[in-house]
Amino acid sequence: MSTQESPQEIAERALSAVSGSAIVLVEHDSTADVRWARSTLTTNGERGSTTLTVIAFDERSDGVATATLSMTGPNVESSEALARAAFAAAKSAPVAADAAPLIAPGDVPGNAQAWFEPALLTSGAALSPVTAGLGAALRAGHSDGIEHFGYAEHSVTTTWLASTTGLRLRWAQPSGRIEMTAKSHERARSAWQGAANEDLSLIDIAQLDSQLRQGLAWQAHKIEVKPGRHTALLTAGAVADLACDIWWYASARDAAEGRSVFSRAGGGTRVGDVLTSRHITIGSDPHDSDMPGMPFEAVTTSNSHSSVFDNGLPASSAAWVVDGKVGSLIAPRAVAQELGCQPVASGTNLRVTDSEGHGTLDDLIARTDDALLVTCVWYNRVVDPQTLLITGLTRDGVYVVKNGEIVGAAGNFRFNESPVGMLARVTDASATSRTQPREMADYVPRIAAPAMLIDGFNFSTASDAL
Repeated sequence: MSTQESPQEIAERALSAVSGSAIVLVEHDSTADVRWARSTLTTNGERGSTTLTVIAFDERSDGVATATLSMTGPNVESSEALARAAFAAAKSAPVAADAAPLIAPGDVPGNAQAWFEPALLTSGAALSPVTAGLGAALRAGHSDGIEHFGYAEHSVTTTWLASTTGLRLRWAQPSGRIEMTAKSHERARSAWQGAANEDLSLIDIAQLDSQLRQGLAWQAHKIEVKPGRHTALLTAGAVADLACDIWWYASARDAAEGRSVFSRAGGGTRVGDVLTSRHITIGSDPHDSDMPGMPFEAVTTSNSHSSVFDNGLPASSAAWVVDGKVGSLIAPRAVAQELGCQPVASGTNLRVTDSEGHGTLDDLIARTDDALLVTCVWYNRVVDPQTLLITGLTRDGVYVVKNGEIVGAAGNFRFNESPVGMLARVTDASATSRTQPREMADYVPRIAAPAMLIDGFNFSTASDAL
């Protein structure tokens, strides 16, 4: 993108290039990161990129067809060409099943941020709060025979949304996270810690390193634990990873069509069904005070979770599980009209709470008699959408808890478990706090969850992974 051409100018030129209805999204990503391996800095830098997406609509006597085209590094001329190509593609596209009137300015209660403001940029300075602590951890690792691997990243994504209805919206979303892995004893032991916050100065590197070292020390005492059903103590990050699948499979259309865990036998959805006797809530709220998300819909494709026709629709809070019952299911406007329910946007953040949860992870360990503490889960894959059965692996530390203390480390396992089914087997939980999922970190940088004690968690087979 030329320095003389603002994102707003590019959006306006794309809209004016052709006649007809259209939505334009301009997204600018600004990122700074630092990476290290074997206790040595490997790379660091800053980068930025701009993406233009044009969604064109062709209105016909039998409905509305739509087509979406995107490009990187747009300028005024290329944006006009992209818009013309999008309209040409829409004319040959089939009629859209999710057609709905485009959102107009009167449908939006105020702009999230001023349309004419520029992109927010990050830089290496955003990483400076962690570099001093990181340097100390790497130097100590050299001395103690511990290899450190990981990265710290800070980014800001600024989105401008414009439409031929006159809609003009802008949102700037910062994100920040750190992942650290430590290995020792010729890499026979491995521990992991992660943390997320838009303000990296709020992440304590020394504390993360201390937790890594403690994990390596616990792994000095190996305890054989056979696969099977055991009580599992999942860290907040592990709970967050599994909760993401509950969220992403909470589609009203999929449920109504009998294709998901939220489908009711004989037809309809399970909204209102009790999943657990505990008052567990899993929901999204763009106005979450600790981790606000995008307050309007901004999507480039239609699917069971979203519709390009809903771009600009104000987002609101929704709970996929509320007080232990199936709550809202994600429904674009066209799906909601078809099913006779309220439109519900999917959201861009997630909060998991247990009203009975209290204390920290350490407190939860202290009041646990016998369990396997799972640091994180990895390579999760859904194998049965109708039960939401997931297979995955534990990694970087499974610890044996006896009488309120960690007494050693077990090996790793493959697990087969349904996060929906396991809600009924939660017996204790910590308070909710901001966390970093291991598997879903690239997709959900804003998530909070408690650690949870799960009865009868299915550790199906042993795994050789560290």
